[in-house]
Amino acid sequence: MKRTGKKTATDRNFVVALSRGLDVLRAFHPSDGLLGNQEIAARTNLPKPTVSRLTYTLTKLGYLTPVPRFEKYQLAPAAMALGYAALANLGVRHLSEPFREEMMRATGGAVAIGGRDRHSMIYFGQSRGSETVGVQLDVGSRVPIATSAMGRAYFWALDEDGRAEVSRVLREHYGSRWPKMRDGLERSGETVAKHGFAISVGDWHDDIGAAGVALRLNDGTGPYAFNCGAPAFRFTEERLINDIGPRLLAMVRNIEAALGGLMPQSKKEVSKKLKSGGKVARVAEGFR
Repeated sequence: MKRTGKKTATDRNFVVALSRGLDVLRAFHPSDGLLGNQEIAARTNLPKPTVSRLTYTLTKLGYLTPVPRFEKYQLAPAAMALGYAALANLGVRHLSEPFREEMMRATGGAVAIGGRDRHSMIYFGQSRGSETVGVQLDVGSRVPIATSAMGRAYFWALDEDGRAEVSRVLREHYGSRWPKMRDGLERSGETVAKHGFAISVGDWHDDIGAAGVALRLNDGTGPYAFNCGAPAFRFTEERLINDIGPRLLAMVRNIEAALGGLMPQSKKEVSKKLKSGGKVARVAEGFR
């Protein structure tokens, strides 16, 4: 996790202390359990003395629970209540559940919906059956924007300014690894323009194949994105292109219709994203 950028930190309306406190809470992942100040400092790039003060304050406020025996902390109910409140307000999560369940049964893949959190997509809805034992992800899990089908679909649903901003965040996060990831993200845009969905076969995880489709709403929220994934030997590139992707696209468009969302982009609108020769235009500083 990166520290707050200089431009943001010098914004007079930006409260750096609050930002750092939230960074501490973000440091806890679903599979962690307990974290100590040193581990939190490593994940947030904050000085350990600063982390110590923040964990003390968050403990006093009821967002962290200290475990003195191990000199570590765990998220307290107050912190979890924020997450549950957010989930309760996401009507798309509840409305999409029967669609996700039907897709899961029809394809044997795990089907999830997620939204962006910095350089990742975070799951807030997941449907998984017995056939998807190789996909060990659940609500709260994160997948990278640059290499996952869900993240790629989300990225190409953004407008040019949005893609430029996300590209900047990804470049700062990945550093020297960004050029290779950028190339894969760019190629995925050609797939989205041609088929309406993104795919990832071994790009994020060697053994996972997945398709991703963005969900666009007209209420100012999102975009969000869905994916459908399974072990790569079952969800090959050919099957993703010819079967899973089209099914997922139809599912998401039905959800958009049910939610009163936007209609799919026309071929003319999509083609504006392409250069002559069929290459996706690189956007702003992240692709330069």
